[in-house]
Amino acid sequence: MLQIKNGRVINPETNMDQITDLWVEDGKILGFGVDFTEKEADEIIDANGMIVAPGLVDVHVHFRDPGLTYKEDIVSGSKAAAAGGFTTVVCMANTKPIVDNVETLSELVKREEELPIHVKQVSAVSIGFQGKELVDFDAMAAHGACGFSDDGIPLTDAGFIKKAMEEAARLDMPISLHEEDPSLNELNGINKGVISDKLGLGGAPALSEDVMVARDIMIALETGAKVDIQHISSGRSVDLVRYAKSLGANVFAEVTPHHFSVTEEMVLEHGTLCKMNPPVRTEWDRKKIIEGLKDGTIDMVATDHAPHSAEEKAQEFGKAPSGIIGLETSLAMGVTNLVKTGELSYMELLRKMTINPAKLYQFDCGNIDIGCPADLVIFDPEETFVVEKFYSKACNSPFVGTELSGKVHFTICDGKIVYRA
Repeated sequence: MLQIKNGRVINPETNMDQITDLWVEDGKILGFGVDFTEKEADEIIDANGMIVAPGLVDVHVHFRDPGLTYKEDIVSGSKAAAAGGFTTVVCMANTKPIVDNVETLSELVKREEELPIHVKQVSAVSIGFQGKELVDFDAMAAHGACGFSDDGIPLTDAGFIKKAMEEAARLDMPISLHEEDPSLNELNGINKGVISDKLGLGGAPALSEDVMVARDIMIALETGAKVDIQHISSGRSVDLVRYAKSLGANVFAEVTPHHFSVTEEMVLEHGTLCKMNPPVRTEWDRKKIIEGLKDGTIDMVATDHAPHSAEEKAQEFGKAPSGIIGLETSLAMGVTNLVKTGELSYMELLRKMTINPAKLYQFDCGNIDIGCPADLVIFDPEETFVVEKFYSKACNSPFVGTELSGKVHFTICDGKIVYRA
């Protein structure tokens, strides 16, 4: 039995926010308070001054496994996730080979089941990420896929995406979309605007995202599909998602910590370390994103954890790959840039990092009520730390050297401590 003493327990699903003890036995939440003092705990954690919350859930990570494991693999990725307070993550399908067939999926799911945290796997939408032929949705779902996404490659054919949404709706499974129109991008990874002009790099305009979001929210409304608009970056796209929800579309939106924290100005200082698709944009876009977080238009915070080697990121801007890592800094970025600034409460932030993403995928997590799986994060909201070292194989983060608040001290998955600071 595990006893967690004196912590501030925050559970968004039940709106619980109180200082109490929490008891864990056989991988489940046994109860709260001092009702179990007649039992002897095998381990006691003193969480005085700390927040005890559901284990974080990330619906958008890249563990590069199989085929690109020099960047990351499912073991190192799960360690990075645990260090960041995550107990459940969803891996994208852009591996090598792509997860577009039962054989690749089954082998991966089998290995993921042996990890210390819950690592889930999506299937590709299209065979070979070509956007032409649908994968076998029924077979992929039957063999463990939790959803569908060609993340990294936009689906540009409206007729094709309509068929994909119809298949996803039939199975009541989410389909997650990378919203960029390649024909409108001069160069991926940097916002087309003042900074790209200054650097002579072309860029990717917000319009590239907006036109795809506008198209897909209407198709979602027509098909009834559960659609996740991935890593939203444009203020106008936030307005579009809000409108879609007002019409009754079953549309969700996720945002990364970098998109609510920084702007295109950061590219001047960090170069390719701040190159990502979609790019960080203007202060106006950032403020609109925060508005969307505050009013519930944006449902989830997701990292889009995208590891790359130092050698790859050291190339000139046009040749370097897009993406940054984020699992080990995500919670602290939210605490520092949303809660400490007064934009969100801890309850609101944690809702977007726990129960909301869990509900999108219908996962049995994100809730720490009695009888629920004991997936927990314990963090000190006041303790600061400087971003330095990572459990990830990669270190491609523009936030190295940044001081953040909200240090994770323990991550507990199925009642077992999988990370301690």
